[in-house]
Amino acid sequence: MKDLRNRLLRVIAILAALGTFGGCCRIEKRADTGASDPVKIIENNEGFLVTEGEQKILFYQREPKSLDGKYTRSDYVHPLYGLDGEILTEDFPADHPHHRGIFWAWHQIYVGDKKLGDGWSVQDVSWDVYDAKILAVDSRSRALQVQVFWKSPLWTDATGHPKPFVRETTTITVHRAQPDLRKIDFAISLLALEDGVRIGGAENAKAYGGFSTRIKLPDGMEFVGPAGPVEPILTPLPAAPWMDFSGDFDGDARMTGLAILCHESNPGYPHLWILRRKRAMQNPVWPGRHTVSLSREKPITLRYRLIIHRANAHNLNLNKLQAEYNAQQY
Repeated sequence: MKDLRNRLLRVIAILAALGTFGGCCRIEKRADTGASDPVKIIENNEGFLVTEGEQKILFYQREPKSLDGKYTRSDYVHPLYGLDGEILTEDFPADHPHHRGIFWAWHQIYVGDKKLGDGWSVQDVSWDVYDAKILAVDSRSRALQVQVFWKSPLWTDATGHPKPFVRETTTITVHRAQPDLRKIDFAISLLALEDGVRIGGAENAKAYGGFSTRIKLPDGMEFVGPAGPVEPILTPLPAAPWMDFSGDFDGDARMTGLAILCHESNPGYPHLWILRRKRAMQNPVWPGRHTVSLSREKPITLRYRLIIHRANAHNLNLNKLQAEYNAQQY
């Protein structure tokens, strides 16, 4: 009996080493951290919570989530928290219930001439997050990397089951907070799994689509770009590498800001911007109203940095922060 027990323990140890009992999420080291990483990523039944100490930073929604069975979506971030714990994003807002926190989606999704659905409005598209890794990048940051299949009931195999037509690899890197700001990086890579895959934004003058933030929009929100204050209009504003949004998110007279920086390696850099004061999202537009093809050989990668900060944009040198971000080579 003792020999049998020892053999069983050895088998369990081998299987564990191979990852059989590791669950869906794996922790990998990308660098020698040299110290315990203060940023933690904690998995639960719905997704992944990122924290630093007692401070919540963001939640990544891995499992499908719906509103009374409608607008079912996954693969997005909500809530996103400010440095003092305030919630900056919205999910299922009454005016646009398909909007969701920090998300990346497109109205036009085609394989050849067949339209498969609308990822922006969450129609006939689903996101199957089939793998996740927690990466220890360095002593001040940690990353969540997910593998996602895009599927549609309009694109099926011989048995009638939806089959994937795009593989998305998204890496969200969360850096340790500095005294008055935190950096969060997104790298979204899209690889076609079928010939003729195309994606695009809205098929009108607004042309919105791509990386978007559905943040709260308090009265008096300040919009600032590289040339100074910006006033949102219905159609896209001129191209800019970054944009900042600052306001009183919690109604406590405390100013908090969120800046979106676009990396210069992005196709179409710098991007046009769709900005809104009420009932909408903020979006560096890509690719616009005309579709672009996705390769089956080399993925298209979109990179963005969020900078969460106290006070408003005038307290930061965002041009310098943008230059530092662009200097990172990938």
